[in-house]
Amino acid sequence: MKKEMLYEGKAKKVFATEDPNLCIVDYKDDATAFNGLKKGSIVGKGVVNNRLTNHFMRLLDKEGIPTHFVEELSERETLVKRVTIIPLEVIVRNIAAGSLAKRLGLEEGHVMSRPVIEYCYKDDSLGDPMVNDYHILAMNIATAEELNTISGYSLKINEYLRDYLLKHGIVLVDFKLEFGKLPDGTIVLADEISPDTCRFWDSESNEKLDKDRFRRDLGGVEEAYQEVYRRILGEGN
Repeated sequence: MKKEMLYEGKAKKVFATEDPNLCIVDYKDDATAFNGLKKGSIVGKGVVNNRLTNHFMRLLDKEGIPTHFVEELSERETLVKRVTIIPLEVIVRNIAAGSLAKRLGLEEGHVMSRPVIEYCYKDDSLGDPMVNDYHILAMNIATAEELNTISGYSLKINEYLRDYLLKHGIVLVDFKLEFGKLPDGTIVLADEISPDTCRFWDSESNEKLDKDRFRRDLGGVEEAYQEVYRRILGEGN
């Protein structure tokens, strides 16, 4: 079923299939940070990210958020709908951390009075610069209607996941989403939802359970990923 590789990114490989409308995503253990300047490997990361992403996609589908998910093929491989990715990273922030804390002079851990949405233009050569609605519309990255759909889905995903994760002892600090378009123009959630793309903190200790442990050389990276896996899926890896 798997045919030629269409694309290899920092964390995944994408393969064509016999069906032109479907492809296979293969999750890697490779880890990068700071736009690829820091590189390494996190043992078992591919399995954790694949299975957690699929779990979240199934839940969100039931909540009325269309996704590219079709079927989990193995621990590391998933069949998805082939989409044209909209070149935007959609960042939803509930608590000040990382670049937001630095830019605005906020103490890390400051709880925002409402969720904040930020957009970054997906271009590695430019360092994925932040853009606003005006840039997006002027550059024809998305229409006003599409941007409204994307922001609406993003806030709904945030509301659902924030409550869901808290039941598992995890605070959703912030996270990155990507969306794609099907051939008929329908916008769907794509990419992944995992400790690679989300900031997860333990709800009691605020211990980091995500890729910040890799970014900041905090140690215990594999253990953090496995802990999220265990809490959400209730099994060891």
